[in-house]
Amino acid sequence: MPQRLFPALMSLFLAGSPTLFAAEESTNMDAGWKLAVRDKDVAIYSRPHPGSPLMEFKAVGPIDAPTHAVSAVIDDFQNYPKFMPSVTECRLIKRDGDSIVGYQRLSPKVCADRDYTLRVWKESWRAPDGLVFMSHWSPANELGPPEEKGVVRVKLCQGKWLLEPEGITKTRATYSIYTDTGGFIPSFLANHVSLTGIKRLFAAIRNQVRDPKYAVVSPASSIPVTR
Repeated sequence: MPQRLFPALMSLFLAGSPTLFAAEESTNMDAGWKLAVRDKDVAIYSRPHPGSPLMEFKAVGPIDAPTHAVSAVIDDFQNYPKFMPSVTECRLIKRDGDSIVGYQRLSPKVCADRDYTLRVWKESWRAPDGLVFMSHWSPANELGPPEEKGVVRVKLCQGKWLLEPEGITKTRATYSIYTDTGGFIPSFLANHVSLTGIKRLFAAIRNQVRDPKYAVVSPASSIPVTR
């Protein structure tokens, strides 16, 4: 089902928002990360992005649910307006081979609405403790609706989710993102917003995954690609 393939795209104000980038990845993807914030629920790391004042972010935290249930929440993008902060619209544009294209609009309280269209790829494979799910995305604004007056178009958003099983009832979730916020927001403020947004994203997913409907999703049917 196409609507189940769209990962949480929560960059900007609700996710600062996902564990490495779909484009322009570093040769060593684990190099340069420094701990920015740690609490009991999530550890957030940052590193400079070459040629940009905006930082890359990576967050790692546990979620008390199996990977297929967490993946089902992330894929439930058409219901994001019901449980993701600031999201007011999510729309599937098309399914295209091994990817989908989706549009999303955010309505933060502190500034004008933001929107973007992304192309998303997803795959999964088996590990000793269960299924691993990965999704990554990059901008595809040319495939979505035209820019709208009063809505700031976000033109940079690259990210990834990685969901790894820790036993059969817990997930180690890693989220990476490199994005701008659109408009004329100073980079230091955009970086701060990213840190806050990531915490809100993890909190929203942890709360939503408690809904029993996600637990009953068949793990086998959730695998669009098997390594």
